[in-house]
Amino acid sequence: MLTKRTVLLSILGLLIGYAAAGQSAAAAPAAATTALTGQQVLFWVLLGLLGLLLIVLLLTLVGVVVQMKPQLRQLYELPTVHDTWSGQVLGLLVGDARLVQGEVRDELMDHEYDGIHEFDNDLPPWWKYGFYLTILIAIGYVGYYHVLQAGPLQTAEYAVEMQQAALFVPVGSDDPNQVTTYQVLTASADLGSGKDLFQTNCAACHGTSGEGKVGPNLTDEFWLHGGEVNHVYKTIKFGVNGKGMVAWKGKLSSKQMLQVSSYVLSLQGTKPANAKEPQGEKEATTKTVAGL
Repeated sequence: MLTKRTVLLSILGLLIGYAAAGQSAAAAPAAATTALTGQQVLFWVLLGLLGLLLIVLLLTLVGVVVQMKPQLRQLYELPTVHDTWSGQVLGLLVGDARLVQGEVRDELMDHEYDGIHEFDNDLPPWWKYGFYLTILIAIGYVGYYHVLQAGPLQTAEYAVEMQQAALFVPVGSDDPNQVTTYQVLTASADLGSGKDLFQTNCAACHGTSGEGKVGPNLTDEFWLHGGEVNHVYKTIKFGVNGKGMVAWKGKLSSKQMLQVSSYVLSLQGTKPANAKEPQGEKEATTKTVAGL
């Protein structure tokens, strides 16, 4: 009792002290700024006092339960109390976790699998109620998103987020996710330049005929990172981290990279000798490219 009285007196003293400080601050010239700061201080002081009060109440409750545990157990063991829901809550206070664990009989059932026996115990109530809750959430989810179509699905949310993100990408930036719309170059001059660049920079890994060495075969229909011209251009420009494909951005111009991309696509179906086995996914080339 003395402890409670001391705590209450301390709280009252803090409130009185704060009120006096608030009156002094109100007389100061910078009243607006001081009042806002004072409100914040009051909020945290009250929040701290509330937390302290809750701790005191909790400790008091624990003390009461500990002191009255024999009487609570006698009450719990009454037949009219023991099997009721409130009785099971009371059981938690006296050390019986039946409300959480369910009935534990530890009786073995008459079967086993691979030496594993099964007890004939109830499922824990928390598990069953959690399972029922997931069923209700699933029904609500299907009804809201699929039946009523009141909210966007994940694919729609993703599309909206990508559109919002695109607004922050400046035009002409080097963002790898920026979609390009290049067309395959078919002029002999461009393909000739692409071949020269390929022989100088790419043949060491992909072979002089694109048959594949350390790098993949570029003459079949299988692609690791896409066989459409913009996908090939992106692979050449930004490379592939951890796969040995270096980025040619800054080493070749945009036109040179497009020339190499177009030349690579012109190798489709050439069937060179000693071609490396296919890698990646099969992807039919949709753009026809004139050969050299």
